[in-house]
Amino acid sequence: MRLPLLDKDDQTSFNTEILNKLVDTFLEKGFTYFDTAYTYHGFKSEDAMREALVKRHNRDEFTLTTKLPPRMLKEDGDQERIFNEQLEKCGVEFFDYYILHNIGVSAYQQACKFDTFSFVLNKKQEGKIKNVGMSFHDTPELLDEILTAHPDLDFVQLQINYIDWENPSIQSRRCHEVARKHNMPIFVMEPCKGGNLAMVPEKAEKLMKAYNPDASIPSWAIRYAASQEGVMMVLSGMNTMEQVLDNTSYMEDFNPLNDEEYKIIDQVIDIINENTAIPCTTCRYCVAGCPKNIAIPDYFALYNSAKRAICDNVSSQLVYYMNLTSTYGKASDCIDCKQCEKACPQHLKITEYLKDVSELFDNAPGLPSK
Repeated sequence: MRLPLLDKDDQTSFNTEILNKLVDTFLEKGFTYFDTAYTYHGFKSEDAMREALVKRHNRDEFTLTTKLPPRMLKEDGDQERIFNEQLEKCGVEFFDYYILHNIGVSAYQQACKFDTFSFVLNKKQEGKIKNVGMSFHDTPELLDEILTAHPDLDFVQLQINYIDWENPSIQSRRCHEVARKHNMPIFVMEPCKGGNLAMVPEKAEKLMKAYNPDASIPSWAIRYAASQEGVMMVLSGMNTMEQVLDNTSYMEDFNPLNDEEYKIIDQVIDIINENTAIPCTTCRYCVAGCPKNIAIPDYFALYNSAKRAICDNVSSQLVYYMNLTSTYGKASDCIDCKQCEKACPQHLKITEYLKDVSELFDNAPGLPSK
């Protein structure tokens, strides 16, 4: 997810030169964990990992993770087909970590229907998987139910970041507590919430820089996630050399947050909550099933930028909105089918937010009709 691209509108246009350099540098810094998935980047992310990582480095130099999407299972045999396809696409004989992808109520029902937990555990017994886990996006009650029913998982991947710690929709803290109750090692996804915590409001940035001028803004978010009890791994969707060098610099010799830093983060949370209209992480899960081809996360990013403005920032964002609507459906084209909401790991009321986007941009002066 979020690999460097030559064309931001083409999720399969990988910038292989940059990607190769990022992979090499990450490994040179002593880090080994690479995370991909069957569905990422138009189903081409695993191919990109084969070319940039597997073909160019010895198998014992890295650990590789990919994911099985239960929501895509339609008939018996799909799991075996997808798994074998993943081995081939990644160019490996086994996966170090294998994850049941984006587990929530509906995905868990699919996994139970096709006995997916037994399937992956059998692959582990065959030696084709070293560690089995799941990425989870739902309530702590469901997490408790699943971990009680499947204590043989090796780890669970949770969305943990300081802005979602007490978020009533995400409930990071309570999910973390459930995982700890089951003594389940925790992998963290979205520590920077899709980049939202890498660029905080100016007032929040000043607080952080006043305490430690040399620390990057993303370092606060990643160190927050890594400081939580039971966390074994923190993922970061790095796509520039600057990000790789920054992230590895403070994780090579990791120091947990201290009490004063936690107090600063509490203030930052209040500031961010005052300045973020739509808490989208740009994962793009919502886009694939949209019958009107609406660029949902892109519109949300423009909306947030406009709403953060101190002066008139709508006109500057409108230019980008107009460019996008020449290729994609407008926000007002939404037919309220809610396919996007079913796919959203953040449980956002996307169709309602699209109405807000439409109100701001679709009737703005200068926007041509489609």
